[in-house]
Amino acid sequence: MAMTFALDIGPLKPEPAPLILGLVLFFIVFAVMAKVILPRINKVLVERESATEGRFEEADEIRAEAAQVHAEYQALLAEARHEAARLRQESVEQGTAIIAELRAEGQRQREEIISAGHAVIDAERAVAEAELREQVGALATELAGKIVGESMADYAQESGVVDRFLEELRTAEPSQAAKGDARD
Repeated sequence: MAMTFALDIGPLKPEPAPLILGLVLFFIVFAVMAKVILPRINKVLVERESATEGRFEEADEIRAEAAQVHAEYQALLAEARHEAARLRQESVEQGTAIIAELRAEGQRQREEIISAGHAVIDAERAVAEAELREQVGALATELAGKIVGESMADYAQESGVVDRFLEELRTAEPSQAAKGDARD
């Protein structure tokens, strides 16, 4: 019978006293958990849920603020690009004005140099003509003296023959140049 007793007692056929004791203890633990621990767990869960919802709202606010800052940044960037383009345009215009001004100044200096060169050339031409006139007059007088056989220097100075001859040549040159141009 001992074996039968062992078969009668087991996990599928518990004795009534331990079963009742187990059930009473289970309900006591269940009651303690339901009255003490579960409200605390529910309270923590509610706090976490409200914190999570607050964080979602905070994240939405931060996202909206970030979008606003991004829009402001884009506006500032567009304004900076516009300003840079304006400054580039002004620089190009100023550069063009400076180049035109320097070109005009260069033209003016060139004209001054050319006119100064012409003045120097005219002055040197006048000096050369005066020297040539003296030399030509002296040579012509000397040549005439050799041809005639006596000195003609005094006569040439007194009568101004050489000066008249050279003046006739000078007045004849422009009319001959005009005739030459008419022939061309």
